Amino acid sequence: MRRLLLSTALLPACLFSGLVLAQTPAPAAAPPPPASAPAAANPQPADPVVARVEGQEIRLSDVRDAAAELPDELKNAPSAMIFPLILDQLVAQKALVARARAEGLERDPDVRRRVARATEQELQQALLRREVAPAITEQALRARYDRESANRQGEEEIHARHILVPTEAAAKEALEEVRRPGADFAEVAKRRSTGPGSEQGGDLGFFKKSDMIPEFANAAFALQPGQISPAPVQTAFGWHVIKVEERRTAPAASFEDSQEALRQAAFEETVNGAVERIRNAARVERFNMDGSPIRAPGLMEGATPPAAPAPAQRR
Repeated sequence: MRRLLLSTALLPACLFSGLVLAQTPAPAAAPPPPASAPAAANPQPADPVVARVEGQEIRLSDVRDAAAELPDELKNAPSAMIFPLILDQLVAQKALVARARAEGLERDPDVRRRVARATEQELQQALLRREVAPAITEQALRARYDRESANRQGEEEIHARHILVPTEAAAKEALEEVRRPGADFAEVAKRRSTGPGSEQGGDLGFFKKSDMIPEFANAAFALQPGQISPAPVQTAFGWHVIKVEERRTAPAASFEDSQEALRQAAFEETVNGAVERIRNAARVERFNMDGSPIRAPGLMEGATPPAAPAPAQRR
């Protein structure tokens, strides 16, 4: 447990890279004391210092922030067990930083480049988080859902039955039997099928095309209600005889069912739009790989010649 927690705290960038949009809610404020209760002689500070390392303070808020980054399976652990372990992590971190500063590593050129890169990445993430936040509120997602509702159509579904047998010969026998006048497909399926739903007459219920493997789905969706597949259909499961009972269009997905897809679409659209807008507005100078100015191509290199001036008109 201690080793897992230590590695989690020392490598937050690996665990939480990219845009982290969720915010950890602040702890609920304690209820005010009754009006009749006397004021405490020594009120507790809102964010007390819980440790010092080489003079650098560690506050309770630092512990809470580290706790928010723990894996989900550890977040619900008792505070009395988690608090000292997290504090140990933070103490170790502060001690490492203090030693690195004492040895002058913050002045190392490679370290300074890495720190500058990390700072730039954090600034990018902060800006994009601010850009994205208004677009993924529930109100914004509901508005997006309503705008797209006119173009949102339910996917087609069919209700089908099948007879599944291990060989093509057995499938052809079953197909011949269900084609006889007065034959009951469900009754034949109960006797012959070895597949799911055989006791229910091979009933597969309603399904979408994407719910089935392609060989089966393509054959089934080519049929109209009441039709039986003209030939047995082979899949990895065996040989199928298929009958379609009904076709319908499923209702469009509700807002609740669409919310995650809406959130992802809004996120990507907003980030891409923000990057494009900000990049286009920036003053950019480009150079060759050796740092020299980029020379405009000459006429021999495919440049478009300037337009010839219009001839002067005679008076």
